[in-house]
Amino acid sequence: MLVARFYAPGDIRLEQAPEPTAGPGQLKIAVANCSTCGTDVKISRHGHHHIRPPRVIGHEIAGRIVEVGEGVTGWDEGDRVQVIAAIPCGTCVECADGRFTVCSNQESMGYHYDGGFAEYMIIPESVLAVDGVNRVPENIDLAEASVAEPLACVLNGQEIAGVGEGDTVVVMGAGPIGCLHVRLARAKGAAKVFLVDINRGRLDMSADIVRPDATICGGEVDAVQEVLDLTGGRGADVVITAAASGRAQEDALKMVSRSGRISFFGGLPKDAPIIQLDSNLVHYREISIFGANGSSPEHNRRALELIASGAVPVADLITERMPLSDVHKAIETVASGTAIKVTIEP
Repeated sequence: MLVARFYAPGDIRLEQAPEPTAGPGQLKIAVANCSTCGTDVKISRHGHHHIRPPRVIGHEIAGRIVEVGEGVTGWDEGDRVQVIAAIPCGTCVECADGRFTVCSNQESMGYHYDGGFAEYMIIPESVLAVDGVNRVPENIDLAEASVAEPLACVLNGQEIAGVGEGDTVVVMGAGPIGCLHVRLARAKGAAKVFLVDINRGRLDMSADIVRPDATICGGEVDAVQEVLDLTGGRGADVVITAAASGRAQEDALKMVSRSGRISFFGGLPKDAPIIQLDSNLVHYREISIFGANGSSPEHNRRALELIASGAVPVADLITERMPLSDVHKAIETVASGTAIKVTIEP
């Protein structure tokens, strides 16, 4: 079978590999879709400390079961499934407290286990142990199902930040995650949603699809002042930084309202993780700043429900479909910002 293996930064190889067999407690799937994201770009360029090469990467996974391992119940050949990316251990202090996204022993598909940039893939016992395989509703296709994983992360972030009815929300970053944030904020009852990006082309492309109440191109205007003008000087109730930008995080503090909430959703580059933060603004204006990291198995299940119900449509966000043989092109397309969501169809 064809796979895409990461060997080193700048070295992802398309190779033929033996087709795997499901062992006890495992499932084997034919991968229908493995969508790409900014994390794949970072891995391709810089690697990741959890990846021991060679490793088949890809973590936004959906497919059909083709083999059920000994001892596995509840699943049959032909079942359409979506697979979690982040795998909590289920036994540590954090997991016991229900805080699966900060599991101290977390593993991940495409990092610790071979991922979805392959024609066939094994779902390991650790995924099944935490109910990390979800049945895909019949009314959505497997490309849409693969987007449940990033939507699950977005759902986690917005729940932590308390996005809700009547909020004015600013989303900084008009990539696929930013688009999902806009749509989920709408589904949660936000009164107004503004989309910010420094790249005019990406901003316009995304805004044409997700239709925010206003767009702000930070490469052309002062984004902070624009948000203040749009809110009568009050600022936004919630600001979500869906970009790997320290400047975005710093600006978020200047455009959020008193008692407002900020979600540092996008992590910063490892070589530039420090920002300047006016702690007096946080203190006197009672601003809350939240981190957001990945998703739980339950978030994935609920994300699929949001897609299937139509509450958060994703089909129109998938703007490129490519075969596995074009994986390098797919990753570069994501890096260029010329598409919203790129899905690989092995």
